[in-house]
Amino acid sequence: MGKYQYNYATIYWIITMPNKTLNLNDIETFLRNFAAARDWQQFHSPKNLVMALSGEAGELSELFQWLSEDQSWLKDDTETKKKVANELADILQYIVRISDLLSIDLNDALWKKLRRNEEKYPVELSKGTAKKYTEF
Repeated sequence: MGKYQYNYATIYWIITMPNKTLNLNDIETFLRNFAAARDWQQFHSPKNLVMALSGEAGELSELFQWLSEDQSWLKDDTETKKKVANELADILQYIVRISDLLSIDLNDALWKKLRRNEEKYPVELSKGTAKKYTEF
């Protein structure tokens, strides 16, 4: 065999990734296969993945820690923007993997949460304020 060995998930990813839109089912399948090929399921308990997710969120926070409000928009900072994109991707991977392991339909959960937020934060009460819904 050559220098590189690919499993089916990697081949699928290589073939389908260019200009691919976000599809949670595809990502879920890829991550499941990625972990299985490396025998990492033994380490992927919900607890461990949540702890790893927390670490990645900390790494994202670190990128913004000492920036001013204006600097945080990363207008001309392409290097930091690449790092932020990388950390966001790490966070999303953990979220998708956790939801897969716990059989949570992430698409359904997100849309339900968005609808609840619309109810808790009606435009007429929340427009232009950072108050929590319990303070209206």
